[in-house]
Amino acid sequence: MSEPWILSAKLLFGIILMHTCLNGVNSIPVADEVVKLPGQPPVTFKQFAGYISLDEAKPRSLFYYFVEAESNSSSKPLVLWLNGGPGCSSVGEGAFVEHGPFKPSGSVLVKNEYSWNKEANMLYLESPAGVGFSYSVDKSFYLSVNDVITARDNLNFLEKWFENFPEYKNRDFYITGESYAGHYVPQLANLILKSKAKINLKGIAIGNPLLEFNTDFNSRGEYLWSHGLISDATYDLFNKVCNFSTIRRQAQYKSMTPKCSQVSNQASREIGRFINSYDITLDVCLSNVFSQSQVLLNNFRGTETKIDVCVEDETIEYLNRKDVQTALHARLMGVSQWGPCSEVLNYDMHNLEIPMSPVLTSLLKSGIRVFVYSGDQDSVLPLTGTRSVVNSLAKELRLNTTLPYRAWFNGNQVGGWIQVYGDVLSFATIRGAAHEAPFSQPERSLALFKGKPCIVKIGSYIGVMNLSFLGI
Repeated sequence: MSEPWILSAKLLFGIILMHTCLNGVNSIPVADEVVKLPGQPPVTFKQFAGYISLDEAKPRSLFYYFVEAESNSSSKPLVLWLNGGPGCSSVGEGAFVEHGPFKPSGSVLVKNEYSWNKEANMLYLESPAGVGFSYSVDKSFYLSVNDVITARDNLNFLEKWFENFPEYKNRDFYITGESYAGHYVPQLANLILKSKAKINLKGIAIGNPLLEFNTDFNSRGEYLWSHGLISDATYDLFNKVCNFSTIRRQAQYKSMTPKCSQVSNQASREIGRFINSYDITLDVCLSNVFSQSQVLLNNFRGTETKIDVCVEDETIEYLNRKDVQTALHARLMGVSQWGPCSEVLNYDMHNLEIPMSPVLTSLLKSGIRVFVYSGDQDSVLPLTGTRSVVNSLAKELRLNTTLPYRAWFNGNQVGGWIQVYGDVLSFATIRGAAHEAPFSQPERSLALFKGKPCIVKIGSYIGVMNLSFLGI
């Protein structure tokens, strides 16, 4: 029979061991729970943040921020959000600038009334390693990153994340994103299908996406001219010497012939430095006009409420606070400060020229629903090019138009226009929105996201239908 002190020691050891198991490596949700962010207003939903390690030849860790739905989280879908770049932060941009639950305002956070976690459990991933708080132990990883590596790491992340959050394994799952996520999202979805990963993927939604390099970039000149930003002469020159279908691009996709470069410079002079090409109606943040983040700034339009156009600068300041990083369980590795877009990543820019139509075709044939949307104030990836790509997809797959091109409504105002092909492919515009549609038109973006009843008039018939990313 053991001595009393031995029993006490064994009991103490057992308690310590149990505590370790509950709070250690195998219970990341507990360890990663964010109790409260500095300056955060009170909320009832849970939030988590931390790292998922990818143990391969070049060890790296991807940082995530996860917020449960405001209500009934157990019955609502899981949505992964990816920003583009390539190399820009889904946490800094998507979560804190666009549709996360909070937005920085001075030294505090304010509640975002149009947060997407009103309708879904939202998972924001900083990918690939080298973006935001994500990092690689082996710095040589940063030297050559491409779409294949990014998709593989994102799938690896998801499989490990589901192990830590098993209650979401069988949940309806959607992948969403914008801009260069027009590459990230379809390729990740395609890899999920090919790998037969046990993920309940239902659909994807991509906003202002890069899908077809030639089509998307050739549409810029017409968009700028039609919106009065460049002269007739410059537009003619665009058509004559800046055809991306024929220009041979060198190491970087921005490389162009000397003549085309001259035309581009001429267009820039005409547009002026106080116009943001990603949102042609933006009141720019005058405190930092030339910052790297300028191209991603947007403003609220369409409602009486307006937001500080310097909110991205405030986000940068907020996420660089030590108390914020501690609350998020984040750390800076190999960089001196957090930034909205990576300064260490050398992404293979030739990947921008890889067409995404074949990938989307494969997804649609597999029954994965695809929702493509465009903010109509973006001159960098204009809706004209995106709509052309979607129409071509529908023709290739011989999808009948089930809803002709019509206006959709949010409240009593037109929210944008929409066209639906079959029951798998949709294209919608968001009126007054820019490259980052959920920031520039948050209410309309949320309405489209959650499927708020929209009035659609077809001829003399007025009907009500749900148009949404969720359920696509």
